[in-house]
Formats: sequence, C-alpha cells, structure tokens
Amino acid sequence: MHREFEAKYHRLEDGHWWFKSRRDYFLRLVEQLALPRDAAILDMGCASGPLLDALNRRGYTRTRGIDISEEAIRNCSRRGVENVQVMDAAQPSFPADSFDLIVASDVLEHIAEDRSALANWHRILKPGGLLAVFVPAFAFLWTGHDAMNRHFRRYTKRELTRKLADTRYELQFSSYWNFALFAPAAAIRLLSRLAPKSRRETKDQLDQPPELVNAALSALLRCENTALLAKLRFPVGVSVMALARKPAAPADASSRA
Repeated sequence: MHREFEAKYHRLEDGHWWFKSRRDYFLRLVEQLALPRDAAILDMGCASGPLLDALNRRGYTRTRGIDISEEAIRNCSRRGVENVQVMDAAQPSFPADSFDLIVASDVLEHIAEDRSALANWHRILKPGGLLAVFVPAFAFLWTGHDAMNRHFRRYTKRELTRKLADTRYELQFSSYWNFALFAPAAAIRLLSRLAPKSRRETKDQLDQPPELVNAALSALLRCENTALLAKLRFPVGVSVMALARKPAAPADASSRA
C-alpha cells in the first residue's frame, strides 16, 4: 500500500462498515465451525489486529497473525495483540500442518504469484484444515483504488475456485459478497471511465461515511453474512469468497489402498 493510504486504512479498520461486516462474517464462521478454543487460527494479513483481538476476547488461545507491514504489527502491539509478526504472506515460514483455519481477507490479490501463495498456505494447514479467503471481484470494477492498494488482479468466482482446485484444496463453499452494493458500485465505476483521462478518479475509495449510513451499511452486509452462512449464494458482488479444505489424507491414499 501507499503509506498515506495505509495510515488511513489502519485508522478506519475498527469502525468502517466494510471492515466491521467482514469481521462479522469471520467471527460467525468460526462459531459455526464449532472450532475448539485451542484451535490454531492464522490471520493472514492481520493489519492492526482487530479480528485477532475479537477472537482472543472470545477465548481463542492459539491465534497468530502476520502482515508485511511493520506499522501494522506495531499497531497490534499497541492494541495488546500478541503472537503477531512481520512476514510475507506469499511465503509464510511456519512449519507444515500448523493451522486449523487460515483467514485471508483481501490478501491474495496483492501477491504476484497467487497459485504459489495458495500452495504455501495449503502446506501450513493441518490435514482437514480450512482456508477462508475473500478477494475483490471482476476486472471491470478496477479503479484507482486498486492501484493505490497495489493489487495485481480482481477475480471471478470461477477463477478463484479453479486456482483453489489447482492447488489441491477441496472447495466447501463459494459465493460473491456485497451483492447489495454491486449495481451502484458497477454503475459509478463504469461511468467514471467516460470522463477524460485527466479527470478520472485516481485516489482510494476508503472514506468514513456518516454514522447512520455506516450503521445501515454494516447491518445490510450482516444480513448478507447470515445468508452466506446459511449456504445461500449471490450471483454477483463487489467481492468473491470461498471456503476450502485441505484434504484430510493425501490425494493418492485411496489408490495406494
């Protein structure tokens, strides 16, 4: 990220509707999975640690976080979140079979070789462990916000699930996310392309809305989260998500038997 954008990101990630509703999904997913309180959970790209802090407050005792940003890890320490470190998510150096759950929220699009990263995440998952991944959707939604974030790509659901299959995950569920705001977001972004190049939006789109708007958007996306956790799928969205499992046994075990 650009330094100015990173500072804004850390300032807003506790209260902004986007971050709050994304955390709501992960926290409810962990409860739905009925993971034991000593499950090993890795927040890949943990930023300032709000998800880790929430998990710790719920009694999860073996959470870990990594982020490539030194400032993000310092912010975790200021928050009192421990077991975090500076590490490249593309090549995490944890031992094989370390984690029951990996959460990767808007991380994969920052990595040039995303298949290689998925394979490395597969390695550090325990057999039967789960990866919950969110990424931005649809290349035609690309704006200056993606450039400010130093994204390499946006995904379709088909592309994301294919790459998971290529790296030996078993897909459990996938859907688009933020369906409710897809139409206005698409309209605004497509219309912006009609403007002269010199006047096109080049800054990030991360701004704190008024309190009532922020609360309404958070509530709207919590409703979407409820639908996703009930295994309902959305046909389009601003993001795409997937829940995938590392097989509980080597893929060739049945053939050897």
